[in-house]
Amino acid sequence: MKISKEQAQENHDRVVEVAARLFRERGFDGVGVAELMKAAGFTHGGFYNHFPSKDALAEKAANFAYAHRAAQIGPDDDIVKILSRYLSDEHLGDLGGSCPTAGLGSDAARQPEGVRAAFREGISGMIKSFDAALGDRAPLTSEARRALAVNLLAKAVGAVVMARAVPANDPLAREILSTCLAGALDDVAHALDSHAAE
Repeated sequence: MKISKEQAQENHDRVVEVAARLFRERGFDGVGVAELMKAAGFTHGGFYNHFPSKDALAEKAANFAYAHRAAQIGPDDDIVKILSRYLSDEHLGDLGGSCPTAGLGSDAARQPEGVRAAFREGISGMIKSFDAALGDRAPLTSEARRALAVNLLAKAVGAVVMARAVPANDPLAREILSTCLAGALDDVAHALDSHAAE
C-alpha cells in the first residue's frame, strides 16, 4: 500500500527521533538498524526507503538532538539557569534526552565527517546560546564573552561525562556536578567583576 508524502515524512521523522534517543542512550555503535526500526514501529526493510546508510541517520539524529536541546533554552534564560539545569541530577539521569555533546562526544570523534560536521554545528550553537545567556550584564568584550562561553560549556560537558562514568547514584557523581556548577558560577562572577572593574 502506497503512503502519502506527509505520512512518509512523519515516518522518517519518527525514525530520526527514536535514533536520537537510542544513540544517546547506547552510543552510535550500541544499537543496530533493525533495533532502531523496531523501536520506531517499523520493519527493518523500510530503513533504506528513508536513509542511504546508518551514518546518514546518525547525522540527522545528531541534528535533531541538538535542535531538541536548543528548544529547551528559553529566551529569558540566563547563564545561571542554563548551567544549573545542565549540571543537574535530572540531566545526568536523562541519557536519551540529554545533551548530545555529553552523551556522544567521544563517539562522534570516531564517526564519518558528516556526523562530525553535525556535532560541530551543534556545539557551535551551544556556544552561541551560552554567549547570549551571559547577556550584557557587564562590559565584556565580544571576544571575552565568547571565550567564557566556550570555557563554561567545556566545564559543564566534562562534568556530566565524568559524573556519568561512575556508578549510578554514587555520591561522587553529585560531588562532580555541584563542584563544577559552583566553579562555573564563580567563573561567571569573576569575569563580570573583573571586567566591570576595568
